Amino acid sequence: MTRARRAGFAAAALIAAMLFAGLGMWQVERRAWKHELIAAVDARIAAAPVAAPGPDAWPRINASDDAYRRVTATGVFRHDRETLVQAVTERGAGFWVLTPLETPRFTLLVNRGFVPSSRREAATRAAGNVAGPVTVSGLLRVSEPGGAFLRDNDPAANRWFSRDVAAIAKARGLGRTAPYFVDADAAPNAGGYPVGGLTVVRFRDHHLIYALTWFALCALSLFFAWRLWHSRD
Repeated sequence: MTRARRAGFAAAALIAAMLFAGLGMWQVERRAWKHELIAAVDARIAAAPVAAPGPDAWPRINASDDAYRRVTATGVFRHDRETLVQAVTERGAGFWVLTPLETPRFTLLVNRGFVPSSRREAATRAAGNVAGPVTVSGLLRVSEPGGAFLRDNDPAANRWFSRDVAAIAKARGLGRTAPYFVDADAAPNAGGYPVGGLTVVRFRDHHLIYALTWFALCALSLFFAWRLWHSRD
């Protein structure tokens, strides 16, 4: 190999090394952001509940600032307009029961909790469908539009795979509905169903592994460039 060709390959290796180093630093920054997010979510979950955000606050609701915030709301459940969303939980497969809660100012979708397939029909858990005013506490969750992996929501067939607030509100003919839903806490319901308090708060942190991988590739590229530059014809 001529010196010119070696120099060209060495330069390419140096460019690759800089690229890998940049990707590694990006993953380090992403890891720092992820840790800040986890700390913020932990603080929200530990805080005292606040009133569920009303219409004035809806344009500012977002996952970074509001997801998993503890909230509370008082209203009347519309059990006749509940929606079942397929779910897999620590209790097995079944459904989330999303029920509209009509408050004095707006409607709020509440994920009252999990029911197994044997309790799909409302008549099998009628004791838990209390009438009259109730106060609900739980975690604010952002909407899940579209569906789940490889499974689209089908409102016409009443098949739901994600908690898509806008689509559910439209399908159920709800009025002014909050753009988020609330996962109810573990307060027991009469008859035992639905079972609330099953929210899983988990953040996967693969950024350190990715960063180390990119930095290792950077080191290999630098070594390759050094060998090329110092090799003989």
